[in-house]
Amino acid sequence: MTDPELPVFARPAVLVFNKTNGFRHGAAIAAADQTFSELAEANGWDVYVTDNAAVHTRDSLHKFRLVVWNNVSGDVLCVDQRQALRQWLEAGGAWLGVHASGGDLSYDWDWYVDEVIGTQFHGHTLEPQFQDAELLVTDASEPMTAHLQSSWRIPAEEWYAFASNPREKGYEILLTLDKNSYVTKGELAPGWIDNMPGEHPQVWRHHLREGRVFYSAIGHQAETYRLPEYRELLNHAMRWGMRQ
Repeated sequence: MTDPELPVFARPAVLVFNKTNGFRHGAAIAAADQTFSELAEANGWDVYVTDNAAVHTRDSLHKFRLVVWNNVSGDVLCVDQRQALRQWLEAGGAWLGVHASGGDLSYDWDWYVDEVIGTQFHGHTLEPQFQDAELLVTDASEPMTAHLQSSWRIPAEEWYAFASNPREKGYEILLTLDKNSYVTKGELAPGWIDNMPGEHPQVWRHHLREGRVFYSAIGHQAETYRLPEYRELLNHAMRWGMRQ
């Protein structure tokens, strides 16, 4: 793809990027695009939605305060685009990723796994794949999750497991899974694990040098992006990334 011709933004701008080189969560991508666009408009921000990876250049990224990766899958950026995103983020940009954006079994880009997401995806529930589960708020005093009850039930979602807990790197865990609220089987196939020992995070955030990173593993189902509680969580995350 050629470099996109970006509009002239009159207000603070959000980039929503949804390219896929792996599994494509088509319905979820469409629902999340709509949700992020509506939240941006409600906050008085401009929004630009694209699947064109060429938007990841130094000049283009500096037009945005926040980059949202909406269910991005596979390795989608070339070397120069990776470098541009890294430099922009570490210099004070903000990145928000949902679900598949951290849900591949392998990546060619170690920095993305080690420093952005902070851990490697290991698998998700399969038997059954979609289950109701309870999410636990880790800090009742945290404003980002203050709108949630201490235990928040989400219906019929796909639950991710990871190789390690990002808390070990100092990342702030916001929501974890109540392991008693859904069914896991362990290693379902070589290299595919649907649970993890100890705390089981699903939503976290951290600072990356001067930048800000928020990741939510929630969001395989289109309906999840329409839940008022999830929309409000994403709204808080966007505002945190925009420093508002």
